[in-house]
Amino acid sequence: MVEVVAKKIKRIAWAITGSGDQMIETYNTMVDLKKRTGVETMVFLSREGETVMKWYHLWDKIQKDFPNFKTDAGPNSPFIAGPLQMGYYDFLLVAPATANTVAKIVHGIADTLVTNAVSQTAKGSTPIYILPVDQKRGTVKTSAPTGRTFELTMREVDVSNSEKLARMENITLLKSPYDIYDLLGMEKPEV
Repeated sequence: MVEVVAKKIKRIAWAITGSGDQMIETYNTMVDLKKRTGVETMVFLSREGETVMKWYHLWDKIQKDFPNFKTDAGPNSPFIAGPLQMGYYDFLLVAPATANTVAKIVHGIADTLVTNAVSQTAKGSTPIYILPVDQKRGTVKTSAPTGRTFELTMREVDVSNSEKLARMENITLLKSPYDIYDLLGMEKPEV
C-alpha cells in the first residue's frame, strides 16, 4: 500500500509517457479523482505520450477533461521543473511510465520533459510517484486501443530498472493505477 500524503492535496502534476499498458485504467482513475475531489491537475505529455493518447482515442478527451494541458517541446519547455521543485504542486505523478522513461531516470538522463521534471523535482521536497509498466517478471495482460486483450512478456532489464527506481531518493513506485486513490486518502473502487 502507498503511504497517504499527509496534507490536503490541491494541485497535482501528472506526466504521461508513451505506454498503452495501464493507460485506460490510469486515465479513468484521474478523471474520477478530478470529478470527486476537484483537485487541480496539470497534465503534461512526452512526445510519445501524445502518440499513445491519439492511438487510444483519448487525445480530444484529455484536452477537454484536463484543460491545464501541456506537450513536450523540449527537456525544459514548457517550464514545469521550477514549480515542482518549489512545491507549487503537491506531488508529481508519472503514470504510466515506459521502460524507456524508467531507464533514463535510473541512469540520470534528463533529456525529455518528463525525465527532466523527475530529475529536477527529486532535488526538492515535492514527492514523486511513478507507475512503471514493467514491474513484474513474467507476462502481463493488457488491452489494445480496440479493447482486445493480449499478453506482454517483461524483459529482465526493464524489471531490474524498475527495482532500481524504487530505491531512488524522493521516488515512490505505484503498483497499479488504483494506488493513486491512496495518495489522496480515498477508498479504491471495486475493480
